[in-house]
Amino acid sequence: MKLQQIDLQKIKINDSFWSKHVHLVKDAIIPYQWEAMNDRIPGAEPSHSIDNFAIAAGRKEGEFYGAVFQDTDIAKWLEAVGFTLASYKDEELEKTADEVIDMIAEAQQEDGYLDTYFIIKEPDKRWTNLCEGHELYTAGHMMEAAVAYYYGTGKRKLLDVTLKLADLLCDTFGSEEGKINGYPGHQEVEIGLIKLYQISGEQKYLDLAKFFIDARGVGENYFLKEKTRESYKNIFPELNDYRPEYSQSALPVREQTAAEGHAVRAVYMYSAMADLAYEYKDKSLMEACERLWKNIVQRQMYITGGIGASGLLERFTVDYDLPNDCNYAETCASIGLAMFGIRMANVKRDASYVDTVERALYNTLLSGIALDGKSFFYVNPLEVWPDNCIERTSKEHVKPIRQKWFGVACCPPNIARTLASLGQYIYSVGEEELYVNLFISNTTEVELKGETIQVAMETQFPFENKVTVKVNSVPKEGIKLAVRVPGYAKNYKVSIDGEVLGCVEEKGYMVISLEKDSEIEIGFEAPPKFVRANPKVRVDCGKVAIVKGPLVYCLEEVDNGKNLSELFIDTNQTIEEKHSQLFGGIMELTLQGKRMEEIQWGEEELYGEHSVALSDVSLKAIPYAYWNNRGIGEMTVWIKELL
Repeated sequence: MKLQQIDLQKIKINDSFWSKHVHLVKDAIIPYQWEAMNDRIPGAEPSHSIDNFAIAAGRKEGEFYGAVFQDTDIAKWLEAVGFTLASYKDEELEKTADEVIDMIAEAQQEDGYLDTYFIIKEPDKRWTNLCEGHELYTAGHMMEAAVAYYYGTGKRKLLDVTLKLADLLCDTFGSEEGKINGYPGHQEVEIGLIKLYQISGEQKYLDLAKFFIDARGVGENYFLKEKTRESYKNIFPELNDYRPEYSQSALPVREQTAAEGHAVRAVYMYSAMADLAYEYKDKSLMEACERLWKNIVQRQMYITGGIGASGLLERFTVDYDLPNDCNYAETCASIGLAMFGIRMANVKRDASYVDTVERALYNTLLSGIALDGKSFFYVNPLEVWPDNCIERTSKEHVKPIRQKWFGVACCPPNIARTLASLGQYIYSVGEEELYVNLFISNTTEVELKGETIQVAMETQFPFENKVTVKVNSVPKEGIKLAVRVPGYAKNYKVSIDGEVLGCVEEKGYMVISLEKDSEIEIGFEAPPKFVRANPKVRVDCGKVAIVKGPLVYCLEEVDNGKNLSELFIDTNQTIEEKHSQLFGGIMELTLQGKRMEEIQWGEEELYGEHSVALSDVSLKAIPYAYWNNRGIGEMTVWIKELL
């Protein structure tokens, strides 16, 4: 049996690390993004997404504005609202969301079609550009929003809209005669269809998701064929020289051995593949998921959980190609990686997947948003020199400061929906087991063996490594508590009611049998340490990174001066930890290093034979997640090692 997620209505997060981020969703992020979608943020790129729906609904006149997938900004915003309302009641927010949903329902066409770009701008071009048109991608996000809003409020108006849309898709796509035997250019609808199946029980939605996966890359490539039609219209200039690898359609999915192409497309597809492999007991599809996961985390993932090495086409490149200062590592891609990982963990009951989920959440997800919730990174580099982040160069996609909004703004609402649904990552539930995946203080109720069990977790993780889990209302026949043992944990110990236990570890979970109400204490060591990359990662040879548990640390100019590339570290030292109130409370790291001196170099001298002179310097490292919250400056994760 696949492990299930916790109902967000049953879990309340009250955590020293995460609460400031989770509460920010309701208090700042959702209101700010509402203003952005209404084009009321001074100096920010316009969105027009609310206006697009108003025009499509016939409420006002005007032209479509924005990217073909502009509707998804609203969809992800509504999904975040749905998740938020599951945890916190807010009548005003719910009223605003209901009004948006009314407008979406008015915009929907009589046959169920819903996409403002094609409704307003090219009504005769429906389904003629699956490669670039994003109709199915947009539909998928609207479906996810509808399910979240239904769970959060019990209201089904948006759900009914998307069920009608899904019915249209089932009538339009498939292998049967008269249907379009194509698949989405940007995967996502598969996830939406699976969620609609899970809430409605309608098998045809699951079958259509499976069709989209099974048809992909089989026989003549659909996109290359589509592009030969006279009526075909190129939307994105960068896709004129189209290569099927970009959209993971060069081979059937079961034959793919390495992650390639656009990173977000890839991990959204892999997430759907994991769900479908479980639902259909498809061994070959699951084997493909395992193979692709290993390729990502063992050869193509940044230490921060970022993926996508190339700024051009936002894509994977080749194994071990992980540049630090010109990479993409889109925030959405790390969110997709977490989605893929938690699905694999729930199917395989294997905690190693959660190690990567945790890495992505604690680093790249949080680096994507400022601590005030009002500016964002789309791209997440591991090294920044602001002076060379210049437009019309190979680094024009790298921003040295978070942006108020984006013309293509998929990341900000994606961050919001992920933070709002964080509770779904903390636990997983089996028939008689409760799995603890993440160490985040919370209270929750769980249904096990027909009983409602109360659970409370308390911790100061990730800065301290003690976790207390109180379990009450344990049924007479008992339950099992499976607590994750992180890959970085040393001297892991478990005690119940003060008695130290020797527990059985299964696939990275410490399995504890509980026969009565109990207080479980988990403790382990995870001191800060130096980490090196595989030598095949050429750009990181001779360098080290600093990590503490799931947190990757970095150096910033504000603490360590300009030209961070001049710095060296002797790894034969103990890294000092210090509690700091910076960023609302962190663990600062202090260490000793050397700086290459510039004094012997003249201003007009570019090359010379000067010997290297090093001087002592004290360095301070902060969590990578919080860089650029104190103004523009240099930043680096990887530091030269003094040999």
